[in-house]
Amino acid sequence: MATTVTAAFNTLVGNLTRSPGETSSMVGHRESVGKKLSSSFGVTNFFGTGSNSNGTSVRFWSDVDYFASIPVAAQQNDSAYMLTKVRDVLRQRFPSTSIRVSTPAVVCDFGTDGAETLEVTPAYYLGRDDTDSYNVYEIPQLGGGWVKSSPSVHNRYVTDANVPLNGKLKQLIRLIKAVRYYNNIPATSFYLELRVAKWAAGKSVIDYKYDVRGVLSHLVGCSLAQMVDPKGISGYVPAAHTENYREDALSKLTTALNRARKAVHAESDGDIEGAFKEWDKVFNGRFPAYG
Repeated sequence: MATTVTAAFNTLVGNLTRSPGETSSMVGHRESVGKKLSSSFGVTNFFGTGSNSNGTSVRFWSDVDYFASIPVAAQQNDSAYMLTKVRDVLRQRFPSTSIRVSTPAVVCDFGTDGAETLEVTPAYYLGRDDTDSYNVYEIPQLGGGWVKSSPSVHNRYVTDANVPLNGKLKQLIRLIKAVRYYNNIPATSFYLELRVAKWAAGKSVIDYKYDVRGVLSHLVGCSLAQMVDPKGISGYVPAAHTENYREDALSKLTTALNRARKAVHAESDGDIEGAFKEWDKVFNGRFPAYG
């Protein structure tokens, strides 16, 4: 319980943060998956990516992402076919596990917690980025095509923006992702991460109660339009996998924004308990209690 909105947000951030030990159960699965990909496709580079590796994951919800660098000899022109091949060999290895394609990855549900869900993205190594500092890959996109990706470049982009904000940018991203997960909002984690990082450029301080509202206002204001990758790697980054998903996400984010506005107004009017109630709606019953 908390008596101020600021204290409640600090508590929430702590609640959302995954401890290193929570992914320890995935180590064995990661090794088994890696060995199967190695024997089936000759994969020698199997490495962690996504929010778990970048410090923006949401406890109990975010899965654990990996890139599997597929050697040239095993590559397929059709990314949908490549995903099917990866899915099929993993189903052979784990016959009692739910394994499915969810572009751009193959999802392995080893448990009910996000930390027990492993996503494997087949990646084709292209070379180095323009600064010759990071690896660039092609990964699957809907329709059987491929899109450029560089987890290291994008992680560095967010980390560089996080430093002058005393580590609070990544926590703000985590809060926005929590809104997404808790309200079943079908916007992609990658899009939200880049949007928030770009929105925060030039800010000198992060105050969660104002900046959660600010990010929600930005997302609604831009209508979740596709954005140009600020690092120039992935071209245009869509907010969701389909137009229907984008519209659904926009509707739910609009509802969250209206509630966040009410929360901020209630606090400014001295109605702290009312502010807590509205923030609890934003986070769908998971905001720390007042008292």
